[in-house]
Amino acid sequence: MITDAADEAEAPAEACPICQGMGFVTLSVPVGHPDFGKAFPCTCQHSAIAERHNARMRALSNLDVVADKTFTTFSLDLPNLSEEQLAALRISYDRALRYAEDPQGWLLFQGNFGSGKTHLAVAIANHRLAQGDTVLFLTVPDLLDHLRATFGPSSEVAYDELFERVRNVPLLVLDDLGAESPTPWAQEKLFQLINHRYQHRLATVITTNVEPGKLDPRVRSRLVDRQLTQSINMSLPDYRRIDAALEQSALSNLGLYGEMVFETFDFRENTLPDNERRNLRQAFEVAVEYARDPQGWLLFMGEHGCGKTHLAAAIANARHALGEAVMFVTAPDLLDYLREAFGPGAGTTFARRFYEIRSTPLLVIDNLDLTNASPWALEKIRQVTDHRYLARLPTVFTTTLNLDELDPLLRSRLMDARRCHVFAILVPDYRGGVAQSRRRSPGA
Repeated sequence: MITDAADEAEAPAEACPICQGMGFVTLSVPVGHPDFGKAFPCTCQHSAIAERHNARMRALSNLDVVADKTFTTFSLDLPNLSEEQLAALRISYDRALRYAEDPQGWLLFQGNFGSGKTHLAVAIANHRLAQGDTVLFLTVPDLLDHLRATFGPSSEVAYDELFERVRNVPLLVLDDLGAESPTPWAQEKLFQLINHRYQHRLATVITTNVEPGKLDPRVRSRLVDRQLTQSINMSLPDYRRIDAALEQSALSNLGLYGEMVFETFDFRENTLPDNERRNLRQAFEVAVEYARDPQGWLLFMGEHGCGKTHLAAAIANARHALGEAVMFVTAPDLLDYLREAFGPGAGTTFARRFYEIRSTPLLVIDNLDLTNASPWALEKIRQVTDHRYLARLPTVFTTTLNLDELDPLLRSRLMDARRCHVFAILVPDYRGGVAQSRRRSPGA
């Protein structure tokens, strides 16, 4: 009998000789054996099972969304980085690439938001995926959400099954460790996962922008094991903001003070006595000099309407005109922005917003007054200012208070003459060209 190609194409596939096309087999075991009467996948199904498993892992990882993040697309020539920063970026890239070629042990990326650590971590995952490896990429908050979802009635996978997949996957990439809500349940699940992979020396890549000392001590002790973990510290600026240096932060109010520049400053020549005119002009010169080269801290003290906010805004506008990222914000607004990050409609996390405030290249805090601040508000301002003090980041303050009325911790920083220039503007309140009643001169 002669058949053509079409007949051959329609011919049914040859049935598996083991399972006769059923896909399942039973084991020849005596009655009473735990496996008696149970159906097991036939060997002919192994490849299909593996493919379904990999498909579920890819769906869980959502790596298709970040398929563009590879070593090829990682930029090593970013503008506005110093030679030392570019060298550090190259070293981070090379170490990540070496790990991708032979993933052994753990790799820990530490760095700021936008420093490129997640891109390199995903590049490792995509590289191994291209080699046919089974890879799982998850942010830590998403991982915990997936685990919680397994307890729901509509879940297609059991908790034990999902947790087993995650903790035994050949390569696990955990992004943003420390961004999760630190509930006892979340901390326990993370420890169980990390401890299992630690004990079995399973290849794991972790990124975090949290200082190790703030992590769960049990997790930290595993991460700092130098026999297992390579650490890459990416202390670099947010590359996503480099090309947008001229764009103001969404938290900055500088746009409301656009007219407050040095050229529009009023010296009040015809309304002030000589000593106060000299004091005001000296304050102006201090602000101009600081705007040329912002180093350390600058504090302007004085009454409402004395000109201190105008000078602080003029500094901010001058640096912004030069392409520098600047944040100008009043102290009450700064605290409101932090509180909003906890709201259900917040477009960002508290950690990201807090990082942006404390790490912006130039921060101007207007109307600093913590007299009636809550313990939470006082703690946040202290954390912001203490970080900027230790990191020597340029910061300008204005206040109507005397030094002895300020928070003791902040006052101790402001009185460090090596880091901060304190200038008391002694002129009275000024509205519409008319000097108002005087209050006591601010002590410096």
